[in-house]
Amino acid sequence: MPRDPYDAVLCGLLARQLDTWLTGALRRSRRVTIALAYAGPAGGTVEAALGALTDAADRVRGRRVTVVVVGVDPDLPARLGAVTSLPADVAVYPVPGAPDRLPVALKAAGAAGAPTLTVLDDPAGVVWGGPAAPFLTAAAAGRPADLLLAVPAGTDGPAALHRAGFPLVTGVETSPADDGPARLLALGTGSDRNLEAGKEAIWQAGAAAGLRYRDLDGVPRDLAAAPDADRLGALLVAELTRSGPRTVTELRRHVLTTTPYRAADAVRALTVLLDAGTVTREPADGRLGGDVLIHPTAEFRPAGESHPAAESRPAGESSVAGSAGAARSDA
Repeated sequence: MPRDPYDAVLCGLLARQLDTWLTGALRRSRRVTIALAYAGPAGGTVEAALGALTDAADRVRGRRVTVVVVGVDPDLPARLGAVTSLPADVAVYPVPGAPDRLPVALKAAGAAGAPTLTVLDDPAGVVWGGPAAPFLTAAAAGRPADLLLAVPAGTDGPAALHRAGFPLVTGVETSPADDGPARLLALGTGSDRNLEAGKEAIWQAGAAAGLRYRDLDGVPRDLAAAPDADRLGALLVAELTRSGPRTVTELRRHVLTTTPYRAADAVRALTVLLDAGTVTREPADGRLGGDVLIHPTAEFRPAGESHPAAESRPAGESSVAGSAGAARSDA
């Protein structure tokens, strides 16, 4: 049987995101939990996660890291047992069964009240096509909680993550170059830093595997190529026209949560708009940092809008971003 092309993508994505997540999680708590749940064959992400933890041995020393692996793959216990280089502070527990056993597995692992990163690999939509709520509720119970998932494209992944309580959600619908089955790679979190890193990791891992992403106009485009700055610039102008002036941080978050693009793409598009005089900034000089306020120019500003913009900025996103204002901003 040929190897699932998404296996390499998920391995790279998990290794990158785990590195970012560990930094924040271990700063908040001395105990953290990582849950890997598989609705089909367990690919190389098992070894990728354990390898990343082995590489992080100095960071996890003196902490308690629990790894729960939930899956029906009969080879999982043997594969886990073959990993002998794990730090002594990392404990691994295989849990035979489908992902719906996650609530019981997390409770048994003592995950309550501590940071939790859950990964769901559901290529056929077994979980997403059934009663996913218990799984999502369990995954969202961490303090804080992050959920990384790979599910069939076209599912209501972002909406379901919001309903489960994740205030920040980002995702990209991807497809192999050979027109194989498309998947949604998505992340639910409460951290701006994790949100930005998750989208960047999706692009990096997807580009390395030759994946394409579904752009806003429905056209599949290469993840290895930079997005069209004019297309993204038009989106940013539309958002500024709708809502009034926004900070760079707010515009980056808007791009992350409502488009397939990255935060770096938003900054590049803003630079083009500023150079063209389509938007202005406050203050006028200096680095384009997160607190810089971006104004639409007079011809794009809605009638009746007044400066300064602070009064007209919404507290959070009203689109797929959900109540972004409730998220913890640690960027």
